[in-house]
Amino acid sequence: MKKSLLALALGGLGIGVTEFTIMGMLPDVASDLGVSIPEAGYLISAYALGVVVGAPLLVVGMNRFSPTKALILLMVLFTLFNGLSIIAPDYNFLLASRFIAGLPHGAFFGVGSVVASRIADRGKEAQAVATMFSGLTVANLLGVPIGTYIGHHYSWRYTFLLIAFIGVLTILALKFWMPKTEVRESNKSPWKDFAIFKNANIWFMVLIFSFGPAALFAWISYIAPLMSEVSGINSRFLPYIMILAGLGMFVGNMIGGKLTDRFSPSKVVVGVMVLQILCMVLIYFVASNAYANLLMTFITGVATFALVPSLTLLLLNSVKSDAEMLVASLGPACFNIANALGAYFGGLPIDAGYGYTSPVLVGALLSLIGIGITLLYFKQEKKSKIVLKKVNSEKLADCA
Repeated sequence: MKKSLLALALGGLGIGVTEFTIMGMLPDVASDLGVSIPEAGYLISAYALGVVVGAPLLVVGMNRFSPTKALILLMVLFTLFNGLSIIAPDYNFLLASRFIAGLPHGAFFGVGSVVASRIADRGKEAQAVATMFSGLTVANLLGVPIGTYIGHHYSWRYTFLLIAFIGVLTILALKFWMPKTEVRESNKSPWKDFAIFKNANIWFMVLIFSFGPAALFAWISYIAPLMSEVSGINSRFLPYIMILAGLGMFVGNMIGGKLTDRFSPSKVVVGVMVLQILCMVLIYFVASNAYANLLMTFITGVATFALVPSLTLLLLNSVKSDAEMLVASLGPACFNIANALGAYFGGLPIDAGYGYTSPVLVGALLSLIGIGITLLYFKQEKKSKIVLKKVNSEKLADCA
């Protein structure tokens, strides 16, 4: 494996730990800061909102830097901003620091996706992107359980110290392992890249990314109380449960990359979202059985992360533009809209008294909406190609 891809994966590891560890530490953070679990869940939404805001702004703002330099600067910001959570004196400060820490997230993955696809061997672009995102899955496999253990047995502040340390390691890896890249040369203002939003395909992809993966966050945001209160599993085993979920995500990410390189991204996207719905419904019915719920934890991890490489490649192929890094940054940004939607709507039925199994039904509904939007996108694309073919035929006839 190329060292440059490993550097990107290490960045994904740090981002994955800061994004997902908070979910496993929700009861500890809520208890320490004197807030309810659903209120602590807003820390997840705040981070996700930071990703959405920061992704397009930082990508365009760093347009004049080379991709390698941009990646290093983004990881410097990531490290500094996550350090604020270490010293958070109260809930409101932590809420604000989570928002700020999310700002570099989407931009890093947006620039990293383009760089990964460029340095990949021919025909293995999706697998290269999957390698970068494997950092997220390794985070769920090892980083999140370790961070959860530290947060549960010592202090959640030490977990953020670990995240800052990973950020420093990533900065060094990017500096020494990432090949030099050229600055994009263009006479136009980089802010004109926002013209891509005039393309209908972009808005379809925003909606697909916002709803398709939301099932993951409706489920995993409340996995701690689901396991302890419904399945009856002692909370001290939660780090091991997160390892199981992370293993599923690691496997699913790699499977998704291989399937996407072999088949069309569109087929993989729809197929995986159907599988997500089945997983959510099954969890609802078997959650009271600890062994069945543990099995579904692994399978659901596979299903939810198999979506990442296929969705990313579908996004990169959806719009042909020299603003490819801005396009790519929309994936992580909208993935975190899915994060916010899943965490927020998943918490509503809990507040209404429907119990800790109710969020997975919300997840199934969000996936169903994602499938509907995806099918509309395919229909629109097919119609556009027919119109384009007709126009080209008429032009050829006129020339003859």
